[in-house]
Amino acid sequence: MNPALRGVRAVIRRPWVIVALVVLALIAVAAYLISEEVTSSRWQARFLSELNHRLTFKLQPGAAPARELRYPKTGPYDQLLGYTALPGFLQRLQGQGYVVEQQARMSLSQRELIDFGLYPSYREKMQAGLNVSDCSGEPLFAARYPERTYHSFDSIPPILMQSLLFIENRELLDDRNPTRNPAVDWGRFSKAVIERVQSVFMSDVDTSGGSTLATQIEKYRHSEGGRTGSPKDKLRQMASASVRAYRSGEDTTAERRQIALNYVNTVPLSAKSGYGAVNGLGDGLWAWYGRDMADVNRLLAGDTTAPLAERALAYKQALSLMIAQRRPSYYLSGSPQPLEELTDSYLRLLASAGVIAPAWRDAALAQPLTLRAGAISAPPVSFLERKAANATRTRIAGLLGLPRLYDLDHLDLSAQSTLDQPLQQVASTTLYGLRDPDKARDAGLIAPRLLDTGDPAKVIYSFTLFERTPGVNLVRVQTDNYDQPFDINRGTKLDLGSTAKLRTLVSYLEIVAGLHQRYVGMSSEELKKVPVAELDFITRWAVDYLKTAQDRSLKAMLEAAMERKYSANPGETFYTGGGIHTFVNFNPLDNYKILTVREGLRNSVNLVFVRLMRDVVRHYMYLVPGSSTMLLSDPNDPRRMAYLQRFADREGKVYLHGFWQKYHGKSPAEAEELLVQGIRPSPVRLAVIYRSLHPEAGVDAFRRFLTTHLPNSSLDDKDIAKLYANYAIDRFNLNDRGYLARVHPLELWLLGYLAREPKATLSQALVASREQRQEVYGWLFKSRNKVGQDRRIRELLEEDAFREIHKGWKRLGYPFDSLVPSYATTLGASADRPAALAELMGVLVNDGVRQPSILIDRLHFAAGTPYEVALAYRRNQGERLLPVEVAQVAREALTEVVEQGTAARLKGAFTAQDGTPLPVGGKTGTGDHRFDTFGRGGVLLSSRVVSRSGTFVFFIGDRYFGTLTAYVEGPEAAKYGFTSGLPVQIMKVLAPTLTRLTGLNVPLGQSPACRHALA
Repeated sequence: MNPALRGVRAVIRRPWVIVALVVLALIAVAAYLISEEVTSSRWQARFLSELNHRLTFKLQPGAAPARELRYPKTGPYDQLLGYTALPGFLQRLQGQGYVVEQQARMSLSQRELIDFGLYPSYREKMQAGLNVSDCSGEPLFAARYPERTYHSFDSIPPILMQSLLFIENRELLDDRNPTRNPAVDWGRFSKAVIERVQSVFMSDVDTSGGSTLATQIEKYRHSEGGRTGSPKDKLRQMASASVRAYRSGEDTTAERRQIALNYVNTVPLSAKSGYGAVNGLGDGLWAWYGRDMADVNRLLAGDTTAPLAERALAYKQALSLMIAQRRPSYYLSGSPQPLEELTDSYLRLLASAGVIAPAWRDAALAQPLTLRAGAISAPPVSFLERKAANATRTRIAGLLGLPRLYDLDHLDLSAQSTLDQPLQQVASTTLYGLRDPDKARDAGLIAPRLLDTGDPAKVIYSFTLFERTPGVNLVRVQTDNYDQPFDINRGTKLDLGSTAKLRTLVSYLEIVAGLHQRYVGMSSEELKKVPVAELDFITRWAVDYLKTAQDRSLKAMLEAAMERKYSANPGETFYTGGGIHTFVNFNPLDNYKILTVREGLRNSVNLVFVRLMRDVVRHYMYLVPGSSTMLLSDPNDPRRMAYLQRFADREGKVYLHGFWQKYHGKSPAEAEELLVQGIRPSPVRLAVIYRSLHPEAGVDAFRRFLTTHLPNSSLDDKDIAKLYANYAIDRFNLNDRGYLARVHPLELWLLGYLAREPKATLSQALVASREQRQEVYGWLFKSRNKVGQDRRIRELLEEDAFREIHKGWKRLGYPFDSLVPSYATTLGASADRPAALAELMGVLVNDGVRQPSILIDRLHFAAGTPYEVALAYRRNQGERLLPVEVAQVAREALTEVVEQGTAARLKGAFTAQDGTPLPVGGKTGTGDHRFDTFGRGGVLLSSRVVSRSGTFVFFIGDRYFGTLTAYVEGPEAAKYGFTSGLPVQIMKVLAPTLTRLTGLNVPLGQSPACRHALA
């Protein structure tokens, strides 16, 4: 028998041999498949790429159900970008009036992945940071961290990438297996596992890391503290990185390059004083070595001719950072020697492996590493940029409850503010420019009771402008010329002088309104029986008025109350605030007058309001429950409100229609020539016309235009350049340009409009010219001791009365918790804040309804991520605080302050569309804050000036209101004598710009939320 057959039969007689052979065969197949899978990751690729198709999220309207949301709880990346804090942010924002407009919903598979313990799979951002825009989307502030990054894989110098891969992940870019899983290097991982097991039994065994770049990214981004705390953490990192690697499909070639790019741009490199956390090679080179990334890239480029020593030093510095990432705080924040030694050892290793040339090694070894010493100074930021940015950032930080702007700037957040950047910038520039004495003189500020004394450069100006829109007041401008982040609008307690008379007036009108509510339903006979306290003169007047009034409406009664008369005589002494006081008037000519309340407000007469405040205090004294002097008691304090008058009209259409007929159908060149033919040409007139119609044209084109129309002119290049600069479109408003060119301003505007919009219709031109028509026609407008006991009771009753007054003031926005219980409170003794006065003015402008005032309108977190959510401020009906009639009468009185009173220099500065005067009103106040020391008998021993201020709180039309304050602090204030006329004059300077840039003379219903001027 054939020996082979005998062998087969022998095997058949022994079944265990067959089983063994089958097992061996299966093992061999399994080993092959495992080896193949380890090498190619083919099965992983198929499974994980299909899984990624289901790992999705989608942005949808409204708030997402909680079941469709998952937020990270830890991880440096998620903490820095704010993802871990998002639930808290949303809760805070919703409690402050913001609602979720859109929110991302995670797919079921994505949520199951997270619930399983892995990190979500999505395209994470290499750069993020706070972005803030103005009301039209123009940028106000942008932060990007890391600041310096490589925009693509190919932009990384090859020598750096080769060195990194040699040190950390040599097979990452091996393209022989396009489906390979880059998250696991099985050779390094197996070696690390074996060494870790050996280290349990043998203490002298060094363990190496088995992480790939992909798992390192997962670790420093998402693991707690950026560290691997346990084997479970390591498995989570590997599994998450594996899933993430197949987002784009089975072929991981592109993802592997992206992993390398992400690592280079985001690897954590400790923190540097003055800068904060340092991430990425680009920021690391700058923070730790003061090197510009672009300069390092140039030196490491293959085609550079720079000396080898320079190139080698740049390489060594970059290499040191790649190595330092293993223990960044140890290597970068301590002694430089360990980092130097470790870097040198790697230089030798890289040269031995052929990654770098020996010459590079030797040149690099010859140069020491010198880390940047000390803290990093922040780069200078322009004054104009800082004001808008700081205002918005500070507000956002407050909304989110963040104590540091550093934390805010690193959030993955875009916010839209209500600021109007062009208007903000012009206002900031104007206020800052007034520090210059020449510019202050040009603005009319060097005059008596303005800045005829003192240094203009030391006056702080603060300007805030609000726009009333349905349901909310929007901050359009918030700026000052103070070169510090401090905000005098909200950040300090100021003596704002006679602006307190406005609060006193409103308190008085509220009392009258309450008395009207109480007694208007009574007949004359019933009113005769009403008991009135002897010294409650307001109630006595109200009852007497209603007895005989033909018109019993609240409006008529309030207007009559404004005609009540008081003496302005300063000869009386007043017992108030626990002592004897006398008061004086600003204008001695008022001393012998008897004036109405209306006249007293108009001319800011102190003694009229001191006596009015006394009547207000006495009224509340007799209403205090339990008072022995109380004759009337009414626990109801009714408040009524109404609606703000609105008005608007249009003007100038006739002229525009005529100009339209003149130029319609002509080319821009023909229309321009026709315009020039109608004037007597001169260099100035032609310059204004050309610069108005062609604001972007260069000086060469300007020269050709002048030469064509002034062929015999002797203008040289210097003259032409001067004309070009002096008559730029932004140097003059439309009215001034029309005057200088000797053409109708609307004719000049129409030609510019038709040049930009050649297909426009007349209707479109009329709509587009709304602001310009309003601007053009501005010229049309212009104890046993009973005595001692009684005195003490009166003091207590006065204090109680001031507590009642304070309740009313506080309800209307007064910022402090108490008032000085003295009649001097009506003159500013209790202090105030410009922002609080603006809030009161907003209530009056809005017919007695308080609307919230906001600086931040929208917030958009984590765009393009599973955590994305967009919020907007929720408009509401507001809170009614005053009867409408009170608001109307107060506004009418404030209008007279501008028409005939202390703010008369502003008269005629603002007009409506049809050229008629806009209702502009306000209240002025001068604060002369002093620390006085008195001796016996009331003798003044010393007086130290603390500060000086001038404030104008105003409204313009039916939409805009705000404050403008001039302020000097400290002993320097003694050198100044300005009054509230100073901010009023500045408002006059700003008036053309405000009209042009806001469209404030357009009715509320016709104005967009954010308006920019046409060029």
